[in-house]
Amino acid sequence: MHKEKLKNVLLASITILFFSACTNSAAPNPNSGTQTGAAIGALAGSVIGYNSAGHHSRGSGAIVGGLLGAAVGAGVGNAVDSSNPPPVNHGGWQ
Repeated sequence: MHKEKLKNVLLASITILFFSACTNSAAPNPNSGTQTGAAIGALAGSVIGYNSAGHHSRGSGAIVGGLLGAAVGAGVGNAVDSSNPPPVNHGGWQ
């Protein structure tokens, strides 16, 4: 039982890091931290909520964890977006 839980946590961590790297490097908008944070937070919160809930309440744990994770991730992403300087348009062809 303990090995299976550890395996699930490691798998979830690797998955979150993978998705985090993909969304941050391929983001076309430099101010997309709010969306990226909400998506990664929802994924992480769902995984953590599912794994930490009891056997009979895993579905509701995943839902609550996903909602809380999305809210926290969006808040952090919004803070990052507001601290980034606005893009400069130099005009002409790019």
